[in-house]
Amino acid sequence: MSAPIIDRPAARSGAGRPRVSRPVVPPELRRSDNPAAAVLRTAASGPVSRDNAARATGLSIATVNRQVASLLSAGLLRERPDLTAAGAVGRPRVPFEIDHDAYLTLGIHIGAEATKIVAADLRGRILGGLAIATPQTGQEFAVTTVARSAKAFLQRWHRRTPLWAGVAIGGRVDPQTGVVDHPKLEWKGAPIGQVLGDVLELPVSVAPHVEAMAASELLLPTFDARRPEPDTELPATQNGSSLYFYVRETAGIAVTLDGRVHTPSNGPGSIAHLPTGSDVQCTCGRRGCLEVTVGDRALQARAVGRGIIPAHNGTAGTTINDLYRAAESGSESARDLLAERATMLGQTVALVRDMLNPDRVVLGGQAFTGYRPALGHVARAFSQSTQLPATDIRISGFGGKVQEFAAVVTSLSALYADPLAAVRRV
Repeated sequence: MSAPIIDRPAARSGAGRPRVSRPVVPPELRRSDNPAAAVLRTAASGPVSRDNAARATGLSIATVNRQVASLLSAGLLRERPDLTAAGAVGRPRVPFEIDHDAYLTLGIHIGAEATKIVAADLRGRILGGLAIATPQTGQEFAVTTVARSAKAFLQRWHRRTPLWAGVAIGGRVDPQTGVVDHPKLEWKGAPIGQVLGDVLELPVSVAPHVEAMAASELLLPTFDARRPEPDTELPATQNGSSLYFYVRETAGIAVTLDGRVHTPSNGPGSIAHLPTGSDVQCTCGRRGCLEVTVGDRALQARAVGRGIIPAHNGTAGTTINDLYRAAESGSESARDLLAERATMLGQTVALVRDMLNPDRVVLGGQAFTGYRPALGHVARAFSQSTQLPATDIRISGFGGKVQEFAAVVTSLSALYADPLAAVRRV
């Protein structure tokens, strides 16, 4: 069932042209069993024949033919007669694929420090992007600045038709309205969905960023040939349960059950204040909370405090990358600090895994991927801490672009759930 459109009055834009106020549409962070969605997915990784699409989806050839015809009419698919096998007779033998040249979606990840804006084609491949500093001077100014930056970026892609915008962000998100509470940014009731919809004149979906990262593992594992290859391939089936564990500046988890990301009605749970045993002071008044112990900025500050890296690097402030470079250059102190964090991460992942006992665990975020040698410490600490048998645990194949792909999958989710209904909205 498609989500209801939120009606708003049209406003006036330049030269008297009526500005269409677009709806906020809840994201669909799941693998849909809609027949058109199933056919669209088969075409996402390259040209496919109708016979092969029927085998891949389990649909009848008649159903596949109907869905292909509808998706061709909607402009989401295109046929490739140049790839028809020699001697083949009849249109059903003509391969089809997603039309990845005509359209784009816009993905926006709003982080505590940086906001990333990317354009993606309908296969989920990133075409280009930019990063801006997330404004820290009030939510109204910040949301408007992000919206205007996204609008300016979108205008670069005049050869493609934009279909949708997706926002992935931390904090608590109301997916029905696109309103966000973000304690780290001191945002309360920020109407991100409405503002972006009005400025971009596109339908907008807004999702909690860790849940969106879990959805990208679910929906985009084979779609982007340019992303870093995973250490091991994700399982062909997405049934069962998965735990997605994310750490960068913030820490969070998401759970996937039988092809659907679990989205609690009261917003995502928090692991920010899980105990680590460290003596780092947290804003909550306690010591040793997870986020202030293992987050990038917290670790970088400790590295500066211990004299491992300088407080300033030329004209720019020191970043976590300076700590990584110090470790790669042979600094034992830097390596020890990163190993200390990796050990805490492994122990915490084991704690959460033992509570939920999922079929598989996926680790994402630069705390895991920024310094690859630390992964051995994560693995050892996990193995020593878990009380359950060994499980399927791996690093996200999206590497250092998990934030961008979270935004991309949010922008594509309604299209992948019910492509024909999504096109009608646009």
